[in-house]
Amino acid sequence: MAYPDHGDPLRILVCGASGFLGTDIARALELRGHVVLRGVRNPALHQRQHPERQYVAVDFQRDQQAEAWFDRLQGVHAVVNAAGILRERGEQSFDALHVQGPIALFEACAAVGVARVLQISALGADAQATTAYHLSKLAADEALLALPVSGVVLQPSLVFGSHGASTRLFTTLASLPLLPLPGDGEQLVQPVHLDDLCSAVVLLAETLEHEGERIAVVGPQALPLRDYLAVLREGMGMGSARFFSVPGALVGAAARLGDHLTGALLDRDSWRMLQRGSTSSDATLSEVLGHPPLAPVQFIEPQDRAALANAARLAWLLPLVRLSLALVWFAAGVVSLGLYPVEDSLALLARVGAGPELGRLLLYGAAGLDIALGVATLVWPRRVLWVAQAALVLGYTAVITVFLPEQWLHPFGPVVKNLPFLAALALLYTFEERR
Repeated sequence: MAYPDHGDPLRILVCGASGFLGTDIARALELRGHVVLRGVRNPALHQRQHPERQYVAVDFQRDQQAEAWFDRLQGVHAVVNAAGILRERGEQSFDALHVQGPIALFEACAAVGVARVLQISALGADAQATTAYHLSKLAADEALLALPVSGVVLQPSLVFGSHGASTRLFTTLASLPLLPLPGDGEQLVQPVHLDDLCSAVVLLAETLEHEGERIAVVGPQALPLRDYLAVLREGMGMGSARFFSVPGALVGAAARLGDHLTGALLDRDSWRMLQRGSTSSDATLSEVLGHPPLAPVQFIEPQDRAALANAARLAWLLPLVRLSLALVWFAAGVVSLGLYPVEDSLALLARVGAGPELGRLLLYGAAGLDIALGVATLVWPRRVLWVAQAALVLGYTAVITVFLPEQWLHPFGPVVKNLPFLAALALLYTFEERR
């Protein structure tokens, strides 16, 4: 069923257009030739970066009355709501971002005559839902389907996209020498490729078919988490996987800890959702697409294999490098406080030209600085920190070279070890993501 009385192309508002799903959905609609209004919280910032695109202000925390949306919906044929969060953080709440804001938007769409509304929900947002995430999605889904508007709820399972947080988590796990499995690793997942989700959105935005339906956006097969990780590992060209089981009680404890850690992907709700499983029939999605969705073995293109594998390895190697550097700084500081004979340390400082009083000041000051750098390495990963550490190591090395040159020839290599230390700092400077 086609739109009544509309021109071509369609004018489509995508809410959450700067997020993982929204970014690619907006791009897919634009490539199809439609006029896309990208709804973001800070349109001015995005407009400066992409002046060729159209941005509008969308803030579900603020716009929770239907009247607030009327002006922005003038001339809009379709709306796609791809905004959402996986965890509540600060002022970002499920009630505001998943319920109140979207419902106000849907009511406004019905009031002004928007022809089509697509809600990106989640598989599991149903009568059996127990988590706050699923329940909040369910509330908005039901509100949309109860309105006099051509609405469709899309319920994606685990979405594979190279820039997605969950994909990075699973590819990182799959790249480990030994792959940890929560419990027995038999939790069922049915991952779908981001391209199939975007194609479904485009096709559903262009017609009024499947009105009032909930469509499971899933891959063609359900498989245990163990098998999914093995498929990803093989897809990245890393060979067969070796697993070890993490007891469920330990995973549960880690999930409880994750509730209190900003940015943690594992918390109690995500653990409950994984245990419940995320599967459904792909029949309706296949009907919409006109073909079956991609299977997990097709997710990773050969030309993307090396880049994805390197990114996955760096995701756990860089934290390992940071941890090792932090331990070196901690050890240097603690040893200087007295584990190594203070008189011997003062004797070395005397050769540099520091008397007893100045020597103690330098010794304990350097020890405190080393410990502080160890803490900063763990909690404040910034490029300026790696530059500062490199400068300090080079300074230490220069002083030792001038006043204590025999240390270069020490059989334990206390100065030579500065070279791999500097190489590790260069690695962090180059690859560590800046927050």
